[in-house]
Amino acid sequence: MTVEPTFVMAGRDGVVVADGIATAYPVLDDARAALASGYTPMVLGALPFDVTRPAALMSPIQLRRTDTLPDRTTPTMPAVRITETVPAPEEHRARIATALEHLRDPCSPLHKVVLARALHLVADTPLDPGAIVRRLAEDRSATTYFVDLSTAGGSFVGTALVGASPELLVARRGDVVTCRPFAGSAPRSADPETDRANGAALADSAKNLHEHRLVVDQIRTALQPLCVDLDVAPVPELSSTSAVWHLNTPITARLRDSSVTALDLAVALHPTAAVGGVPTAEAVDLISELEGDRGFYAGAVGWCDERGDGTWVVSIRCAELSADRRVAVARSGGGIVAESDPDDEVAETNTKFRTILTALGVST
Repeated sequence: MTVEPTFVMAGRDGVVVADGIATAYPVLDDARAALASGYTPMVLGALPFDVTRPAALMSPIQLRRTDTLPDRTTPTMPAVRITETVPAPEEHRARIATALEHLRDPCSPLHKVVLARALHLVADTPLDPGAIVRRLAEDRSATTYFVDLSTAGGSFVGTALVGASPELLVARRGDVVTCRPFAGSAPRSADPETDRANGAALADSAKNLHEHRLVVDQIRTALQPLCVDLDVAPVPELSSTSAVWHLNTPITARLRDSSVTALDLAVALHPTAAVGGVPTAEAVDLISELEGDRGFYAGAVGWCDERGDGTWVVSIRCAELSADRRVAVARSGGGIVAESDPDDEVAETNTKFRTILTALGVST
């Protein structure tokens, strides 16, 4: 049996693979203190959506950096079936309707909230995370990741998060800070003409441009106390994964204080309006009321070294794997604003599920 790594991140900057756990950091502040004191050369892993809950952060026993994922034989994937949708589409529509009541209330401060739903999947035999990672990594436009969640303790012992995120939360290299927030999406199509039309419609959509602007404005506000020379692209760019068109805005800046690490920046930015809402506190409260605990979905996955450099992506397009690797829970969400249509929002979650379902071999 192949021994699983504890962490994999594969993207345009190369591949980081970690084996073993030297020190566990379920408490976020302990991880930040270890980096600040020079106690550990590297902290990596996952932040939950609710950072007051235990994190799955660790310093590894062994770390490898390569240009590509290691060669290995990819086993045949077992049959995987969807056993439950939580909530059912009609209940998700009802949750969206509740959110719209808040958003359209002139006395409410809420401008945007991101609501998600889940698919529960069961495999005939244990899933091989390495095979899922390799399938996800075929799409070079996203950052593929795998994280052992055991260091979060409790029900997370033995579980793992695997996915392919299109969204860079933050990267730090020296004093240069880079963000690439995403918000606003449309489905890809196998028909080239339809596909181009979908992308063009997204770029011209008032609803999606409004939703996207809320995310960019929030990130700008969060970075201003920490950075100088803040450069925000004036209009969003259109980009795509194999399943979804996205609006994204490149943002760069320079740190005011070199002691601020990539992990510090990730915590300062999370949760962005792309996965939480505006204002953050009110949106998160409504998410908690309607959805409950999201676990590590819509959190962040990444690494930070002793120099403070690192990369963190938003943990979307993912599934949590059970300890026996027979069960997967995939989540997908969409940003709700006053102009949202509940049927369109349900369709958007279906589109976003395609990335992880395709990697699991579930026909979409």
